[in-house]
Amino acid sequence: MDSFPLKFSNGSTLGPRLAFGCGYDQEYHGTPPPTAGVIGLGNGKAGILSQLTQMGLTRNVVGHCLSERGGGYLFFGDDFVPSSGISWIPILAKPSEDYYLSGPAELYFGGKLTGLKGLDVIFDSGSSYTYLNSQSYDAVVSLVTKSLIGKPLKNATDDRSLPLCWRGNKAFKTVQEAKTFFTPLALSFTNAKKAQLQMPPESYLIVSKYGNVCLGILNGSEVGLGNLNIIGDISMQGKMVIYDNEKKQIGWGPANCDRLPKS
Repeated sequence: MDSFPLKFSNGSTLGPRLAFGCGYDQEYHGTPPPTAGVIGLGNGKAGILSQLTQMGLTRNVVGHCLSERGGGYLFFGDDFVPSSGISWIPILAKPSEDYYLSGPAELYFGGKLTGLKGLDVIFDSGSSYTYLNSQSYDAVVSLVTKSLIGKPLKNATDDRSLPLCWRGNKAFKTVQEAKTFFTPLALSFTNAKKAQLQMPPESYLIVSKYGNVCLGILNGSEVGLGNLNIIGDISMQGKMVIYDNEKKQIGWGPANCDRLPKS
């Protein structure tokens, strides 16, 4: 527990004493990097949001905006939630309060249906990468691989940064240099009208320290996620993502994550 100096939208500052990093059952797959940590943004009683709500300091809403250039912001309450331009989908009932589950969703590749339907999707700011179940992952890898035929990219089998990496004619410095070779993905949620999460190439690619471009979508079934699919931080960049526990809905929309919006 510690005191957190929080600045409120009305200009006041308070330092509530909060428990953070709490979880009933935390499990790492492999060795976590030294910077890995858990702040606890789920909607369970141990989460920071629930504590703030019980103190009467905020509404039961949390949101974040992750910049493609690094950084971004995190907010509690609904003061920064835009009145328009947000796609909303319902949060589904689930046995655990540690994550936000939605669905069913259909996967699109290059604007066309892939035949992958009924996907259960978790929005998880605690995951750096996006994870798909084995069937969906294999399909995406196949589609991406076929779309790269004839393009100046070769498999970089010696790059172990991620399971699948490609080498260009010269080292890539940024994802922006490599994205023109790749095709956009999208998840369309069938229980919400026109709610489609766009994933342009920069939302599923990274550039490794060796200058190769790597697929930031991983096989979730290999790390014990079963049939679940996780939207991680890589696919949330450049978007404001809102978890509204009062209305039981998740929303997102394009945003400039380099500066705070006006309340």
